[in-house]
Amino acid sequence: MGRKKKGQIHSKKGKNLKKIKDNIMDLYIGAPKKILNHKQIAAKLNFTSSSDRNLIIKAIGGLKAARMLQEIEPGKYIIANAPKHVTGKIETKRNGVAFVITDSFDDDIFIAPNFVNHALDGDTVKVALLAKRRGKSHAGQVVEILERAQTNFVGTIEISKNFAFLVPDKAAMSVDIFIPKSKLKGAENGQKCIAAITEWPKDASSPFGEIIDVLGDVGDADTEAYSILAQFDLPHRFPEKVEQEAAKISLTIDEAEVKKRRDYRKVTTFTIDPVDAKDFDDAISFKKLDNGNYEVGVHIADVTHYVKEGDTVDMEAIDRATSVYLVDRVVPMLPEVLSNGVCSLRPNEDKLTFASIFEITPEGKVLSTWIGRTAIHSDRRFAYEEVQEILETGEGEYSEELIILNNLAKIKRKARLDDGSIAFDKVEVRFRLDEDRKPAGVYFKMQKDAHKLIEEFMLMANRAVAEKIALPKDGGQVKTFVYRIHDKPDPEKLIAFSQFIKTFGYEFNANTENIAENMNALLMEVQGQREENMIEQLAIRTMAKAVYSTKNIGHYGLGFRHYTHFTSPIRRYPDMMVHRLLQQYLDGKKSADENQYEKWCKHSSVQEKKASDAERQSIKYFQVLFMKDEVGKSFKGVISGVSEWGIYVEIIENKCEGMVRLREISGDYFSFDENLHRIVGHNTGKVYQLGDEVEITVKEADLANRRLDFMLS
Repeated sequence: MGRKKKGQIHSKKGKNLKKIKDNIMDLYIGAPKKILNHKQIAAKLNFTSSSDRNLIIKAIGGLKAARMLQEIEPGKYIIANAPKHVTGKIETKRNGVAFVITDSFDDDIFIAPNFVNHALDGDTVKVALLAKRRGKSHAGQVVEILERAQTNFVGTIEISKNFAFLVPDKAAMSVDIFIPKSKLKGAENGQKCIAAITEWPKDASSPFGEIIDVLGDVGDADTEAYSILAQFDLPHRFPEKVEQEAAKISLTIDEAEVKKRRDYRKVTTFTIDPVDAKDFDDAISFKKLDNGNYEVGVHIADVTHYVKEGDTVDMEAIDRATSVYLVDRVVPMLPEVLSNGVCSLRPNEDKLTFASIFEITPEGKVLSTWIGRTAIHSDRRFAYEEVQEILETGEGEYSEELIILNNLAKIKRKARLDDGSIAFDKVEVRFRLDEDRKPAGVYFKMQKDAHKLIEEFMLMANRAVAEKIALPKDGGQVKTFVYRIHDKPDPEKLIAFSQFIKTFGYEFNANTENIAENMNALLMEVQGQREENMIEQLAIRTMAKAVYSTKNIGHYGLGFRHYTHFTSPIRRYPDMMVHRLLQQYLDGKKSADENQYEKWCKHSSVQEKKASDAERQSIKYFQVLFMKDEVGKSFKGVISGVSEWGIYVEIIENKCEGMVRLREISGDYFSFDENLHRIVGHNTGKVYQLGDEVEITVKEADLANRRLDFMLS
């Protein structure tokens, strides 16, 4: 279908017989128990002339002959074999066709463009099933939109003499939004804006809307960031009342409050974070005990001491659920006075914290765990790079403490992997930005010992807190809690993965209980190989997605029976929920409302996915921005993805990814082999497969659509 032509707002009534038959069936599918005669049908379709009525009679006759309508009394008709209705979420494609995903069928339901009936990508819809297509999936027609996935859309405004359209950024949005000139809110032609759909008349080919926010000019750093956030319905500013409430929070620590806690202000304590971090959630305390063991404390910002349940700041935090990390900025969950100020564990300041304190032997055995509220005074703020240098040279501030902590972390990590935890160490792309926030270079973030040190102690704390609630010592009832859960992988995906990696000479047994052990062995085997990143990415895709829930099924990827998120309450709302519940139960109070917390868990999981998608879009934008001066140049790359549209290629030297479209590969006609992640030439048999090294030329760097287009060199 594609986008509707500009200015074509109302569709013309179809006077051809096929169109009339479709319209009549639309009436019956929308109300399958209705009994109608030809006059009633003509009136509902607004057909008034005698020639129109004759066409209606002829169309009814054809539908009756095709056994689609049944004549139950002379001149009165009902739909034959009233269709079954199912509900599901609709996914629309660029060409106007759509598919509805429902639990009722293994296959998705195909929806032809003329049967989408104003449904938009992600909407929850009611579908009437039509005849099954020969050899294909079920087909259907949308008869009701039960819930809109979104009503606000970000895009570029195009203004003509009498009206305007917002052209949405969202690729799956196949129609533009008609904006009356009186509803432009000062938007100028070519600017990025947010439009809200206000109505969609039945006979209109485009929805009607109004501009609710003008984001700015295309290419401006703030405009592009706001556009990405708006695309996923994420905010870019705090409401004024939230900022006002946050500003009232006292920044001083009452000594009476400290006396209610374990005082660690004189115990050696430091933070380890990225060099550009401003919000410090966690700190590590360390001291040697007289018995030769070590006491290690994982201290977490006590956000819930300042943010009270149900207050204005808390309600905003629930709604956001997470901070969003774009390439050039952080969009925090909490106002800056909290996230970067009173809650942030900055050096040389007294801070209120919630902690897990461990007594650990030099061999890494945990002898005891205490969980509760503490007060700390961080002695030093470390960047990861500083700690890594100390670990490698053995010299620097707190070198003895850091080396001991690193040795303990390595022992705990080995034990965790031996117990079934999977070791994914993904390489992440980072941009060096100049003073104008433009990309000046690319570097790769690698997981080194400094990162793994912090990761291991955070995992220990999260696990200890989950076990505190899930395994009550008195054997009593397990109370409502928030868990981070991760289901077992899909066996079919594992088998497909196993078959695919055989083409690279690797073995992976998908039919065994020891999936984690086999996966770790494979990941070790591919280290340093050309296909390492590709195989690791595919392995990650075989796994289920981790989510939040009150229903504890364990965390498969970590190999933990009980796990939660406790260590990042400045940037994740589930951690705030965990802090509140934990203190409630430490105080001996009753179990919380499971239904309410499950709703918050589901919302947090949805928001986490939106934030992740926004972060990916930000990376794509900066990749295109980084490559815009490289159009016409050639690079070596690796095929990182294969689809029915083309092959994705990741440039080796900077990991920027673009697409080579199938139709632009000369010399043959190529088809997509989904199972083996490759395309195959019909005449030559030429194969391009995931992981193959190719040479590409940068064809286009499309900033508006955040897309790089390549050609094979």
